[in-house]
This record gives sequence, structure tokens and C-alpha cells, in this order.
Amino acid sequence: MSILSFGLILILNEYAAFQTESRRFSSVQIRASSSEETSLDANELFEDLKEKWDAVENKSTVLLYGGGAIVAVWLSSIVVGAVNSIPLLPKILELVGLGYTGWFVYRYLLFKQSRKELATDIEAIKKKIAGTE
Repeated sequence: MSILSFGLILILNEYAAFQTESRRFSSVQIRASSSEETSLDANELFEDLKEKWDAVENKSTVLLYGGGAIVAVWLSSIVVGAVNSIPLLPKILELVGLGYTGWFVYRYLLFKQSRKELATDIEAIKKKIAGTE
């Protein structure tokens, strides 16, 4: 038996296994059921959103920030796509990320005292953001 025929037999066996799996999953039926707890009235949702929108004083600012966020996500997607197309850069950035993750684990998560330090730093940042400090 040649290598070519052996490879063809392997491919046919994989195809047959795939067909068997697809037939097995095609017999599974999924039904959606509604329950009192999880049902959400669309009209109630729209009414709530309308009330909140009416309560906003500066609608133009909200629209400007929303549009800016959409543009920022779009531009970041373009930048990530461009960086990803450079041959070695994604792997280098992956290594940098792994190195930083290793350093962070060693610095803040490995020892009990450093975990306490991280927790106090996070609490301080929370207080700054909330404005209670």
C-alpha cells in the first residue's frame, strides 16, 4: 500500500467520522421556553429607555461621546488589523504580553504581602474614582 493510498484512506475515515457526528447532532432539538421570571416585556424596556433619555439634560454631549466611542472602536480595529499583518510583530507582542503577565504574577500575586499591597492599591483607586477620598 502506497503512502498516497494510505493518506486517502485516512481522509475518507475522517470524513465518515465527521458525517456520523453531524448526523448525531442533527437529531438534537432545541426548544425555547418562556418562564415568568425571565420574560422581558419589550414595551417596558423601551419605556424605561425613553424615560432615561428624557432625563438626560445634555443630549448632544451624549451623542457626541457615543459617536466618538464608535469611531474609536472602529479605528482601533483598523490599527489591530494593520499590526497583525506585520509578519513578526504579533509574535513579539505576544511574548511581551507573556513576560508582563509573568512579572505581574511574581510581583503582585505570588506572595501574601504583595497581594495585600495590590488590594490596598485597588481600593485607593476605587475611592479616587468614586470621589470619596
